[in-house]
Amino acid sequence: MKHYIIGIDTSAYTTSIAIVDEQTKKILYDKRKVLLVPTGQKGLRQQEAVFQHLQNFNELYNNINIDFSEVKTVSVSSRPRNVEGSYMPVFTVGQNYGKIIAKTLNAEYVEYSHQENHIAASLIENDNYKHLNENILAIHISGGTTEFLSVKKSNIGYESEIIGGSKDITFGQLIDRIGTEMGFNFPCGLYMEKHIENDLDIKSDNSTISNIKLPKISGETFINLSGMENYYKNLLNTNKYNNKTIINSLFKYISTCIVEIINKLNLNYSFNSIIIAGGVASNNIIRNDVNNMLKQNYNVIFPAKENSSDNAVGVAYMPIIDRWYHEIKTY
Repeated sequence: MKHYIIGIDTSAYTTSIAIVDEQTKKILYDKRKVLLVPTGQKGLRQQEAVFQHLQNFNELYNNINIDFSEVKTVSVSSRPRNVEGSYMPVFTVGQNYGKIIAKTLNAEYVEYSHQENHIAASLIENDNYKHLNENILAIHISGGTTEFLSVKKSNIGYESEIIGGSKDITFGQLIDRIGTEMGFNFPCGLYMEKHIENDLDIKSDNSTISNIKLPKISGETFINLSGMENYYKNLLNTNKYNNKTIINSLFKYISTCIVEIINKLNLNYSFNSIIIAGGVASNNIIRNDVNNMLKQNYNVIFPAKENSSDNAVGVAYMPIIDRWYHEIKTY
């Protein structure tokens, strides 16, 4: 008999549903819909996001074409983090739909955090979850989060402790705020990356990245980024550098920040593997720079590019990971 798992994630900017066959581990359905942000606006209020999730969920769910009698588990991202008191209204949409679906199908209902969803989505390639249970540094970098987490497998899901990150705005917010100043649509990261990728003008232009002197990175595990927002806005206002050069510099700065925080954390922690996930981690320029700087010393794991940004694949896999973890192993 088949055993399907429905995964649901309703995050700050994406409605996601995924279905996985537990026996074959095959992804049967994976659909996402990014919430619409009005032109010139830098984000959505929670009530606006909740309203769009309600509309998007019905659309995505109605497009599922499986035998629902085979659904045995409904797995939901119900909160941002796996800590007491963690809450965002957007996640209640997926939580409530998940409970109704599970009740209707007489299926098991389980909850995880949005961050556990990202961790799981990073470990499904090559069954990495079977090899990484302790000494993991998970870096979650997105529009809403810049956190460096000490992670280990727990009885259900993953335990995590925040040991680094930003104290004010996030890397994603920094990118979006500079991007909207340049006139890109929100969220801006993908448009900014496309604007400069494979562009030789950056290398030939007199206003190269090497001419932009960046303020020194603090060298701490928790940093402030709002100063960098002002710095790059000032660069734009000087008209001394073109947009492509500033974007390239911004991406290089973020890559350098990530590596410097990791090196600082390494003084007090011992990590065997580093997971880097979240929407910002889907940026090819940033992930390539970070990987090149770290691969000599660490086992660096990026999720598949499509699973770096918000998705429901990870939370659909979490019951599989938990069940494997509790099986009696014979080697």
